[in-house]
Amino acid sequence: MPPATDIRAQIEALRPYLLRFASLQLRDAAAAEDAVQEALLAALAGEASFAGRANLRTWLTGILKHKIVDAIRRQAREPLLPQESEDAPDDFDALFERNGHWSERPARWGNPDGALEQAQFFRALEACLERLPARTAQAFMLREHLGLETSEICKELEITPTHCWVMLYRARMTLRDCLQQTWFGK
Repeated sequence: MPPATDIRAQIEALRPYLLRFASLQLRDAAAAEDAVQEALLAALAGEASFAGRANLRTWLTGILKHKIVDAIRRQAREPLLPQESEDAPDDFDALFERNGHWSERPARWGNPDGALEQAQFFRALEACLERLPARTAQAFMLREHLGLETSEICKELEITPTHCWVMLYRARMTLRDCLQQTWFGK
C-alpha cells in the first residue's frame, strides 16, 4: 500500500472526476459536492481498508455510488416541484408510422464504441441528460450507470414499476433524439 500522504494526494487528484460523476447522477451541484465530500471523508477514514486490490479510482467510485444513493433517497423524500412533472405529453408518436415502423430511419451512428471513448461524447451526453426532467434522469442514471434493478429504483424514487418503465422509456427516447441531433447527426 502506498504511503498515507501519497494516497491522500491521489485521492485529491481524483476529486474532479468524482465531482463530474456525482453531478451526472444528482443534477445538483450542491448535492454532488456534498456526496463527493462525504465519499472523500469515508475514503480517508477507511484508508487502512484500501489494500490496493482494486484501482483507487474504482474504490473511490464505489464509495461515491453509495453516497449518491443516499443523496437520492434524501431527494426522493422531498416533494417534486410542479414544473418537474413527469406526466408531460411526449411527441414520440411522430417518429413512427401507423404500422410501427420508423417515419424516418435514424441516421447510422458509425462506430458507437469509438464514440464512447471520446470525451466530447460524454459532454454531449451530459448536456442531453440535463434536458431531461430531474427524476427521469435519476431513474436513467440509477439503471444505466449505477446498474440498479427496477425494484431498487422504484424503492429509491418511490414510484411503481410501470412508472419506472415509462420514465426509462422516455429517457432513452429523449436521449436518443438529443444525441442524434447533437452528436451523431454532425
